[in-house]
Amino acid sequence: MALEDNFLGRGWSFPPTFHPAGVAITAGVEDIERSLDILFTTRLGERVLSPDYGSDLEENVFEAINTRLLATIREQVRVAILLHEPRIELIEVTAEEPPESLGTLLIEVQFRVRATNSRRNYVFPFYLKEGTDLPK
Repeated sequence: MALEDNFLGRGWSFPPTFHPAGVAITAGVEDIERSLDILFTTRLGERVLSPDYGSDLEENVFEAINTRLLATIREQVRVAILLHEPRIELIEVTAEEPPESLGTLLIEVQFRVRATNSRRNYVFPFYLKEGTDLPK
C-alpha cells in the first residue's frame, strides 16, 4: 500500500480532523474518493483562486427528477472529473433514484486509477429533498 500511496498522493482527511499528533491524513484511493467528495460538493466560483473548480450539482436541488435532470447531472460530474481529477480515467457515470430512497440520487462513478491501472467504483449520494418532507 505504501508504494500505491506514493503514486496516488496524500492529503488532509475530509472533513479536516485534528488530533494531538497533527492533522489526519488520507492516502491512496481513499484520497481520490475524498477528492471526489470535495469536487462534487463545491460550487463553481466558490474557490476564489480556482473559480472553475467544482461541479455545481447544488443547482439541481429543486429540479424534478426526470431524464433531462439525470443527463445534466451525469454531464456535470463527467466534466468536473475530466477537468480536476487527473489521477483517474473516467469509465462511466450513472445517476439513479432508488425506489427505497425518494429524493436521493445515487451518482455512481466507475473509473480506472491511472497509476495502478485498477478499476474502482464510487457512489456519491446527492440529496434533492430534505428527508422530513418526503411522502410516506
